[in-house]
Amino acid sequence: MSEADTPLKAHPPVSPESVEYWERCAAGKLLLQRCRTCGNVQFYPRLLCTACASDELEWLEASGSGVVKSFSIIRRAVSAAYEPDVPYVVALIELAEGPTMMSNVVDCDAEAVRIGLPVQVRFEAISDAISLPVFAPA
Repeated sequence: MSEADTPLKAHPPVSPESVEYWERCAAGKLLLQRCRTCGNVQFYPRLLCTACASDELEWLEASGSGVVKSFSIIRRAVSAAYEPDVPYVVALIELAEGPTMMSNVVDCDAEAVRIGLPVQVRFEAISDAISLPVFAPA
């Protein structure tokens, strides 16, 4: 199979409210939104605060630290693009700042992942414009 025939992984949508988030991920920084009105910290980027509906949101650079809250080991690829990665871990990561985000746990055996595992963010470039936050054991 030539490189042109290699199936591509799905890319996340980039919306006006998430442009800065993706730009910072490409630079190796994880951003969250914080409400200036009530202090709520949220993920994923939105137009309004999920706690008070204020539009007074600012960006907060996250520590990138978290713990595995839940996970699943994927043993059957959803498409040919993901076959080289099997088995891989999809997890809910509870960030130190409070929000939970879905991501992958990397750089360890899938069987070693457990609930409560401390993790740290890394970034995986999937295109010139998009780097995904992934997590490795801390």
